[in-house]
Amino acid sequence: MLRILLLVLVVIVAVLLVPRLLSRSVKPAEGASAPDFTLPSQEGTPVSLKDYRGKWVVLYFYPKDQTPGCSREAHNFQVDQPKYAERDAVVLGVSLDSVESHKKFCTKEGLNFKLLADTDDKVTAAYGSLTNFGVVKFAARNTFLIDPAGKIAKTYTGVNPNSHSAEVLAELDALQKSAVVKP
Repeated sequence: MLRILLLVLVVIVAVLLVPRLLSRSVKPAEGASAPDFTLPSQEGTPVSLKDYRGKWVVLYFYPKDQTPGCSREAHNFQVDQPKYAERDAVVLGVSLDSVESHKKFCTKEGLNFKLLADTDDKVTAAYGSLTNFGVVKFAARNTFLIDPAGKIAKTYTGVNPNSHSAEVLAELDALQKSAVVKP
């Protein structure tokens, strides 16, 4: 009986973990060019990374619209929008949810920055942020700070939604200050 339970446990662990481990692609390295993309926003209009060349971009991936942690993270980015504007930075959120889901989420939470629908999960995978539990896929809570030249300046993985916006703003200040100091 114990052997059967152990075998069942091993099978369950394999079924849950193997697809997850196999689905993770490599995150682009700091200093590398950020993978370009075009995805629809909550308004249904296409948004391309190249459209923001010359600005700092906070590209954050999150698991699911209208869940507690994702709502908190989005709310904090929304509250800090004036601070990002002062730093010539834009915030773009990405999940596997649909345009319609993003539209409802933005309306409910009062969000005015772009949420992008990666329904075929290609962009999420290109940024090494796809998590796959067999039939259930979602974006891992990762963020990429992209500099005005389109290079990845900083990568954050497994972020805390409560303090993440403040963390990104502090890093943005440090990076901008060091860019001014360099000859």
